Amino acid sequence: MSNDMLPPARFSRRILLAAGASLTAASALRPFATVAQNAPLKIGVIGSGHIGSTIGGLWVKAGHPVMFSSRHPEELKDLVAGLGALAEAGSVDQAVAFGDVAFIAVPYGAVPQIGRDTSQALAGKVLIDADNAVASRDGAIAEEVERDGIGATTQKYFPGVRVVRAFNTMSYTIFAREAHRADPRLAIPIAGDDTAAVETTAGLVRDAGFDPVVVGKLADARRFQRGGPGYGQSVSAAELRQKLSLAP
Repeated sequence: MSNDMLPPARFSRRILLAAGASLTAASALRPFATVAQNAPLKIGVIGSGHIGSTIGGLWVKAGHPVMFSSRHPEELKDLVAGLGALAEAGSVDQAVAFGDVAFIAVPYGAVPQIGRDTSQALAGKVLIDADNAVASRDGAIAEEVERDGIGATTQKYFPGVRVVRAFNTMSYTIFAREAHRADPRLAIPIAGDDTAAVETTAGLVRDAGFDPVVVGKLADARRFQRGGPGYGQSVSAAELRQKLSLAP
């Protein structure tokens, strides 16, 4: 798997270094007892860096089996060991096959290649996309995102996949610190074209310890991509709806 801007080896090192750094955050999450609101879902994480390991770790703690993936899954052994029996490591292909749901958190420049590599295996599955496009890192694809919107752009590279945007608006440190806080919980904006996929994602947002706020269709994900009014908003669901002029 390659990154549009980074050689494969460098891309791999970035993910693995981030995963190691995020292990501290994932293992230090406040000790809370949670139970998935619905039947546990198998989740395959594509990109086990800061966001992938933190959100994936929250799902493990809620009772969902999670496979964290890497080009070198053996280097994720400390991450999965720290999370317990419901966590395991594998290749990207293995994580895609494992998951009822997939969660992608990688530099956006890698999205086209990952889409080419995995869309067929992901067809019909829910893909929760937490990626952001950064021009200085991701190059020309950031211009495409700015022109077309990030929801439409991700869907373009994952044809036949039920894409939902979520978990892209804040840093992993905020997610780790604010998960399962006392009410009102931290709001997570989400958007998608498939109603059932949005409902599945909303349930997983709740299981991770947050309040989902459905902003609209994938086209509406522009409202909380980088630079949008919903980006970086560490607020409650009621406050986020007010900021985005959504119905209460």
